[in-house]
Amino acid sequence: MNVIYPLAVPKGRRLSCEVCEAPAERVCTACTVTYYCSVVHQKADWRSIHEKICQLLIPLRTSMPFYNSEEEWQHGLQQLQQRQKHLIEFCYTVAQKYLFEGKHEDAVPAALHSLRFRMAMHGLSSVELVPAYLLLAEASLGLGRIVQAEEYLSQAQWTVLKSTDCSNATYSLLHRNLGLLYIAKENYEEARYHLANDIYFASCAFGTEDIRTSGGYFHLANIFYNLKKLDLADTLYTKVSEIWHKYLNDHYQVLSQARNQQIDLLGKRFVNDTGLGTGIRHESPHVSQRPTARCARAKQHSRVA
Repeated sequence: MNVIYPLAVPKGRRLSCEVCEAPAERVCTACTVTYYCSVVHQKADWRSIHEKICQLLIPLRTSMPFYNSEEEWQHGLQQLQQRQKHLIEFCYTVAQKYLFEGKHEDAVPAALHSLRFRMAMHGLSSVELVPAYLLLAEASLGLGRIVQAEEYLSQAQWTVLKSTDCSNATYSLLHRNLGLLYIAKENYEEARYHLANDIYFASCAFGTEDIRTSGGYFHLANIFYNLKKLDLADTLYTKVSEIWHKYLNDHYQVLSQARNQQIDLLGKRFVNDTGLGTGIRHESPHVSQRPTARCARAKQHSRVA
């Protein structure tokens, strides 16, 4: 990392930290287009996502080259947009992976990158920002930062309310995260309301027996368990178990069939390549087909006898 010298920064340009958006004091020496307020934030970003996308950021954060024609400029713009789309999905997937692994701290920088790329591509009020807000809210809840999670969820909720083309899947995730927020605040009444909506929208999007719907059942069961309503909790836990049992069993059957088909295919290919197992006897071309002299004499003696 190199320290940024204030006199070297163009007048009117503000360099912000990639993690917290505070005034930057250091720059990544590998890409020279990413800035940080401290070594701590640089290390956090590097560990989370920057190491994976460092060189990919250069064409996105530098001026587009001069093109000789409008056609070339359009082609360059399309390439730039494709890179942005790739980074949006990649950062989102990495953040999701960290959340699945329980690495909430590592998920934050990756989710922030996904959010900023979405803002640059879709604008500040697009519904495309909602998935990134929800990732950040989930990571914040995992870190116990309830106020920060509430801010992200408020942004997501406001964006959804202004949108007219929000999917049922997005509504489901929004209500699930709101439910988790109210569970953390021990407001179980509000939590039940949002988790019920989560189950409804997930059922509309994926069906009542889908594993993506089972998350709502599970969190609702946790609420009833905390409220000592064990019969209701047990019913919902059983529902979750049945959904996952069916999913895993079906998945196992598919994998088993694919494996058997692969074995059969390999067996047929082996037979075709080697000729073994076909029941055809092959004579060696090096063995003479004429009887030897010893065999001829043996036949004569047998006739005389």
